[in-house]
Amino acid sequence: MCGIVGYIGRRDATPVLIQGLKRLEYRGYDSFGIATVGSAIEVYKKMGRISDGEAGVVGLHGCTGIGHTRWATHGEPSDINAHPHTDCTERIAVVHNGVIENYSELKRQLQARGHTFRSETDTEVIVHLIEERYDGDLLAAVNATLPLLEGSYAILAIAEDTQRIVAARDASPLVLGVGDAEIFAASDMTPLLEYTERVIYLEDGDVADITSDRLNIFHGGRKVERPVELISWCVEDTRKGGFAHYMLKEIFEQPQSFYETIRAGIEDHVQQMVTEAGEITLVACGTSYHTALIFKYLAEALCNVPVRVEMGSEFKYFTPPLHGLVIAVSQSGETADTIAALKMAKARNCPTLAITNVMGSTVTRVADKTLIMRAGPEIGVAATKSYTAQLAALMQILNVRREGAFDDILSHAHLAISEVLLREIKEAVNLCSKAEHVFFVGRGAFYPVSMEGALKMKEISYVHAEGYAAGELKHGPFALLTEETPVVAICTPGPTYSVMASNIKEMKARKAPVIGLGVEGDKELAEIVDIFIPIPNTHLLVQVLTASVALQLLAYHTACALQRDVDKPRNLAKSVTVE
Repeated sequence: MCGIVGYIGRRDATPVLIQGLKRLEYRGYDSFGIATVGSAIEVYKKMGRISDGEAGVVGLHGCTGIGHTRWATHGEPSDINAHPHTDCTERIAVVHNGVIENYSELKRQLQARGHTFRSETDTEVIVHLIEERYDGDLLAAVNATLPLLEGSYAILAIAEDTQRIVAARDASPLVLGVGDAEIFAASDMTPLLEYTERVIYLEDGDVADITSDRLNIFHGGRKVERPVELISWCVEDTRKGGFAHYMLKEIFEQPQSFYETIRAGIEDHVQQMVTEAGEITLVACGTSYHTALIFKYLAEALCNVPVRVEMGSEFKYFTPPLHGLVIAVSQSGETADTIAALKMAKARNCPTLAITNVMGSTVTRVADKTLIMRAGPEIGVAATKSYTAQLAALMQILNVRREGAFDDILSHAHLAISEVLLREIKEAVNLCSKAEHVFFVGRGAFYPVSMEGALKMKEISYVHAEGYAAGELKHGPFALLTEETPVVAICTPGPTYSVMASNIKEMKARKAPVIGLGVEGDKELAEIVDIFIPIPNTHLLVQVLTASVALQLLAYHTACALQRDVDKPRNLAKSVTVE
């Protein structure tokens, strides 16, 4: 969740680190900091945005440095708790992403040995442990420290009088960029795109000893080779391109990203895996969990295959009986809870498949097979194009199970998505922006679509929203309906159309204003709702997509009307890499 960046080479490190941290802002953070190796270790760190504190950083010198954006876990947001952290002598500095689970015991031991702690963070124990073991050899000191740590970490460490960075990872992402007489390190590839297309993904347990012209990677004390991979994303993919926000740009990129994911197809060995599965379990978190639920409804209805969906955060502690194929769905490929669930599935000898947007991410290395989404980089914290790209990947699995029955439908679905992007929803936005609470309701596959619509509204507008199966409102939530509580109802042709229309009339009877999403030309629905948003009258698979995009736009424009920070909503992080 925190962002890490490091640089060593021929340039002044500070501008590279500042730019790298700005590229990582989308992950969410509350403070930032930089340390460089000049005549001594020089550190600047501050609570708040980089743009507000950038002027204080420019005085740092040196061609070697590390930086960090912090999302608070241990200790409130403050200048003191911001990274980097230094040892008692201020000769060593460390940045860290992850959680050190045994930090309390380590801290007590270190304090008993005379160490003084400045912060409330778990990270500070790392730099004091390195301090005790440092005799001029930073690599040896870090190697001696790592076995004492329990939990997860991606670490960058520097020391005065040495142009060197030592990097280590375990259960937290860290990627190296290889340039010309310079090497970069970061939590993900976005800070690297301006400088190099060659990257090395460190694996759990790896320790890297980095100088400007040498990179040695060790695992279990032995030197190992990790492949240099070429990344297909470019820096232009991470720019706004004239849109007011990254989120709006990414919403409008969905026809292309959906089409690209469908066009890429599924490799033969993955096709065989999903075809042979007698039952399927999906594990996911957040938006990915909603795509998994949509898949469950569609797979059971269209393919007659039993599907179980589990929250990654619950799976580790309440593991269900596992049989058949296990699919892990994660946009970043670094979601800690999903990775833990995936490892447990492998330990129980289940075949495993990862669906992710990032080749080389942890889930791709853990799973037996991988199905890559083609969404490109997504900078806005709220998932939009990664959501529809996940649906594209999952719908391809349905299509394989049905021997290509949906080929034509999926190959033209992007056209329907493009059509919805042009819908006028100003009246619905005005209604939602004045509300304190909004309900989203649907049936069948549109129930999880409603859950995702509510999540988007919560995430970026801060309007309280809940997604419900429409028939469940009468089992309690009806008590909350008033003329000031809008309901967004998805009502499309199908076996539940009549009962859904009845549900809407029941809501109207409680004076709740209703925004209805239905197919074009549905005069009956248009008459019973207060505001009608039409979506193309197409196949169920496509209606799931178009309804979802309409709800993304509703959340986005509501957030803009309320003057929210759309791309960086408060308290949230893009990639949840800690449990």
